[in-house]
Amino acid sequence: MFRLPFEIFLALRYFKPRGTYVSVITLIAIIGVTLAVGMLIIVIAVMTGFDKELRDKILGFNSHLKVLGAGAPLKDYNKILPLIKSVPHIKSAAPFVLGQVLIETQPEYGSSMILAPYIRGADPELEHTVTMIPSNIVEGEFNLEGRNVIVGREMAYNLGLKIGSRIGIYSPKNIQKMRESKHQTNQVAVLPDDYTVAGIFDVGHFEYNSMIIITSLENAQELYNLDSDVHGLMVMIEDPFKAEEVASTLQAKLGANYRVVTWMEENSGILNALVVEKQAMFVVLFVIMIVAAFGITGTLIAFVFQKTREIGILKALGASNLQISWIFFSQSLLVGIIGVAGGLIFGNTLLAWRNEFLRFMNKVTGIDLFPSSIYVFKELPALVNTHDVIIICGSALILCALAGIIPALRAAMLHPVEALRYE
Repeated sequence: MFRLPFEIFLALRYFKPRGTYVSVITLIAIIGVTLAVGMLIIVIAVMTGFDKELRDKILGFNSHLKVLGAGAPLKDYNKILPLIKSVPHIKSAAPFVLGQVLIETQPEYGSSMILAPYIRGADPELEHTVTMIPSNIVEGEFNLEGRNVIVGREMAYNLGLKIGSRIGIYSPKNIQKMRESKHQTNQVAVLPDDYTVAGIFDVGHFEYNSMIIITSLENAQELYNLDSDVHGLMVMIEDPFKAEEVASTLQAKLGANYRVVTWMEENSGILNALVVEKQAMFVVLFVIMIVAAFGITGTLIAFVFQKTREIGILKALGASNLQISWIFFSQSLLVGIIGVAGGLIFGNTLLAWRNEFLRFMNKVTGIDLFPSSIYVFKELPALVNTHDVIIICGSALILCALAGIIPALRAAMLHPVEALRYE
């Protein structure tokens, strides 16, 4: 039958709870490691989930690349479309017009409401190749014929819009006419262009759902006095994470009269902020893990003093310094293994039930702890990355092992005679 080395056997024997002070602080040390590992897994998974969800929403609503004119709208964009599509790894391209407007609702009853969202002109035949809006219509249909618009779910809710509702849109040209006629004797009343809500979309991103209107390319060109020009071209590539490489190739082909912008450049502020936050949270919670490791050190030092006579007896019977040190070093490893295992279970369980727990806390406290208007997502995202979990668990085990070195060396250095005389 397999036999454990006696130092491991004694470590396991001493590890059994006996209702003593040392047993209590050993349990506290295990709980400390469990909480530190579990919370670190939860926070890093949530931050990783935020990063992935945000990238997915950005890439679902926006293109991977944008081709813009050098300080002016694009003229004769149809001439460069074949050139763009000929670049390797580019899948599709579509023109767009994007700018801010002023809208006014036209309700049947009550007063009107005003908002200043962004309006985007899209080619109905090409839109499905560059964004996911056509496949995310939750009410009505993706119909941009005539004076139709598509609005986001949050905007529809906030303004009381539904399918068939009419809105007035004041474009920059309307505002310019009103400004020009302000000082004239016969002032001209400029009326907004009337549009009808044909569909409501939901892309899962609060900002897009609340501040974007989609209309046809022709309507947007008319609103901005662009004639047949556009503000730019939206370009989709095979791998969005190779956007910089493809952008360099495309820029070289198009020349200095055009500017190619990647999705990373457009959203660099929020993406970089997420990376910094993730690193900062890792450092902060890793410090908590170090504190838990110090708890292990304190526990084992107390245990060494408690077992001083037993250490003297073992040394008198012939136990080597290495064997004595392994008894206490093994205990720190056991605390680490149990704490890490508990942290894995605790972290993954809480992650699996995170949204249910969040809804429960919202109900109990009466406070929306995760408002979509701030965090842009309806539910708390999370993504468990195996690489991150390995780093967290590995670091915790190493810290726990290091925490046992000082007490183990202290036990090994005890002289048998002095240990036996210890009272």
